[in-house]
Amino acid sequence: MKYSGIGGQAVMEGVMMRNGSKYAVAVRKPDNDIAVELKNTRDINDIWHKIPIIRGMVAFIDSLVIGLGSLMQSASYFEDEESVDKSTLSEEELKKLERKEKAEMGGTLVISFVMALGIFFALPYFISLGLNRFTTSQALIAFIEGVIRIAIFIGYVMLISRMEDIKRTFMYHGAEHKCINCVEAGLPLTVENVRKSTRFHKRCGTSFIFIVFIISVFVFMFISFDNTWIKLVARLLLIPIIAGISFEFIRLAGRYDNGFVNLISKPGLLLQKITVMEPDDDMIEVGIASVEAVFDWKDFQEKNKEYF
Repeated sequence: MKYSGIGGQAVMEGVMMRNGSKYAVAVRKPDNDIAVELKNTRDINDIWHKIPIIRGMVAFIDSLVIGLGSLMQSASYFEDEESVDKSTLSEEELKKLERKEKAEMGGTLVISFVMALGIFFALPYFISLGLNRFTTSQALIAFIEGVIRIAIFIGYVMLISRMEDIKRTFMYHGAEHKCINCVEAGLPLTVENVRKSTRFHKRCGTSFIFIVFIISVFVFMFISFDNTWIKLVARLLLIPIIAGISFEFIRLAGRYDNGFVNLISKPGLLLQKITVMEPDDDMIEVGIASVEAVFDWKDFQEKNKEYF
């Protein structure tokens, strides 16, 4: 399978696909039409993306910002009748509305990030403090803390997967993966071919998060401070570095196929059985629309036909 360089995520009733400095959000609207919006962003091949670890930290922040923006963009197609009709606004009013929307997006991003830190990092840490009465080994306590963190994450994913809206988002997640796998397998990007492609992918964001948690287990085992709060702050400050290291694992997994890569990819692929579901044909059509908006898959397959 040839690495294409495209990647994406599921959004509300749609798929966001990114290629270089371009990304497209394709959404199945309530009237059943497919809306596609193309935007430009930071080039993933800029100077920062040439430096190992640092490129992972930059990509992590980029994905958070673009991901949340794409979610809000897709949700705008399903606003109620009382929402503002932008076509009736003046240029000055539009600018004010855009500034307000950006501020809201920034606030949502900060709140979401803080909540994630609290649930998946601070909570397991404080739970693990109770183990001090049973053992003096800080490495063992840190290891158990990591196990608790992973258990909370898996439980959280399993819980939200029961929600109907989340199920549909996970199905669009499947459409995203299957479209990329279809292209990278050298098959024409059609509904039939995408349907036959696997829904699992080594470069998945789910795998990335899971690897972050696994690497954090071993990194935190070597972080030792007497002060409880200093130790917590040290953990939080190390998260970007851990994300950078995890990015290198995902990048390696996406470019190579050997025993070692398959081994480190296995936990994330197993978790994808929950977060990536089989899409229907309508969802696949949306995924195809998002790919074709940012990527010339025919040219890619023609230039790399010796790999297929």
